[in-house]
Amino acid sequence: MGDGRFDQWETVADFEDVETARAFAGQLRELGFEVALTADWELDRFGRGEIYLRVPGESYGDATVALDGLD
Repeated sequence: MGDGRFDQWETVADFEDVETARAFAGQLRELGFEVALTADWELDRFGRGEIYLRVPGESYGDATVALDGLD
């Protein structure tokens, strides 16, 4: 939250809880992708909110294909 470094990165998925978001981010990292989890607002005390899984623009196509295989 509040880190402008990832504003230009592409969102490949969004999640409602941090646990699920971290799991998918970890899977993409294991596949060699550079990833970031971002949120526009603070998460609630249960780790829920609008969480975005982002990758650099040049990785967007490959990351979305990889995510399709993880579902």
